[in-house]
Amino acid sequence: MKAALQKSPISDNHAFEVKYLTDPHFDPNWHFHTEYQLFLVIKGTGTRFIGDHVSPFTHGDLVFTGPNLPHLWQSDHEYFKNDNTFITEGIVIYFPENFLGKDFLYKTEMYKIKQLLQKAQRGIEIFGKTRERVKAVMQSILDAHDFEKILTLLTVLNIISNSSEHKLLASEGYSNTMKETETDRMNRVHAYVMKNFRDRISLNDVAAMANMSPSSFSRYFKVHANKTFSDFLMEIRIGYSCKLLMGQKINVSQVCYDSGFSTLSNFNRQFKAVTQYSPLEYRKKYTVDF
Repeated sequence: MKAALQKSPISDNHAFEVKYLTDPHFDPNWHFHTEYQLFLVIKGTGTRFIGDHVSPFTHGDLVFTGPNLPHLWQSDHEYFKNDNTFITEGIVIYFPENFLGKDFLYKTEMYKIKQLLQKAQRGIEIFGKTRERVKAVMQSILDAHDFEKILTLLTVLNIISNSSEHKLLASEGYSNTMKETETDRMNRVHAYVMKNFRDRISLNDVAAMANMSPSSFSRYFKVHANKTFSDFLMEIRIGYSCKLLMGQKINVSQVCYDSGFSTLSNFNRQFKAVTQYSPLEYRKKYTVDF
């Protein structure tokens, strides 16, 4: 496991940074940085963590995050196998708030973009036709140079700021209480849960892995994740079951047990509480749309 991360991804001689990512898996470390980030998944599946928000992701996933908002795109387990033939690809843009100058965002013409940047403090998922437009522009920015790159980034921000096809991710009350030195512990917790969520996970086991007593770990996790550990684990399992329902023709009871639930009744109840649909309703709605 890498040490705690607070990245500084922009070189000193650039206003912002654009990178094309291609690796066996996405960066498995829970981290945050002072820059805004726009991330497009081109290839890959897994679970996305934005602040206290948890959701499955697949190709086409497009998220805009603000400064110091902890985030992680955790690739599925099969991406980490030694004989792995899977690959992940993505485009990421990093930029600071003042990349166009200290006072530029306070001009009248920039009002909508400034509002967008404020929303990004909670993380924004972009979808629908807006996502397709932004995806095309982000791909074109890879071949842009100099001032053309800045114009292209402004085009991306303008498209998003004038669209209603987005939703906020982290809860309204979420704030990052994480210190750099604490992200390593949370990384260990995330890695352990993502590896073992299909099996029985006890609070005692996770607390011991984090070198804490169960009661101390429960308080620690609630403060930093804005939810209980049991709720976090349940969301991971529900997210995985959503992917199984959308992508595989297996019956609901098998989805239940493959996702780490011990009883079908509990699975159905928890699934509806999180998604507002029964498993069969969810499969019917999202398999058609996917």
